Amino acid sequence: METSGRTTARREEYDRLIAAARGLPEVPTVVVQPCEETALKGAVEAAAARMILPSFVGPKGKIRNTAEKIGVDMLAKNLTRLSNADAAGIVLGARVPIILTSRADDVRTRLASCAVAALYAHSLGAKQPVRS
Repeated sequence: METSGRTTARREEYDRLIAAARGLPEVPTVVVQPCEETALKGAVEAAAARMILPSFVGPKGKIRNTAEKIGVDMLAKNLTRLSNADAAGIVLGARVPIILTSRADDVRTRLASCAVAALYAHSLGAKQPVRS
């Protein structure tokens, strides 16, 4: 059974390892059968940290379903990462546009999403804040 000190030491070891990897170029990585949430989430988080450039191999339907469960848009991630595309996202249909970003998004993407929301709200004539 591990003691608290050993657990802390192990975490510090992992933190040092991850910090060292973040300073290196992304590594093309084949992720095989990421059909469980933890497997796919780990690969997505490593990609968001720019440690790996993943290629997912396995049953497309299962991978897609797992991605939906954890809230990952695989198509958007592939388009923005592989083609160096920029993205912006808002949710339509509410009283005001809702900005949709991910923790993996860079500042440019977050600002683009804000700009799209502002332009959309302006086009609707929503120049004043909506009060409940």
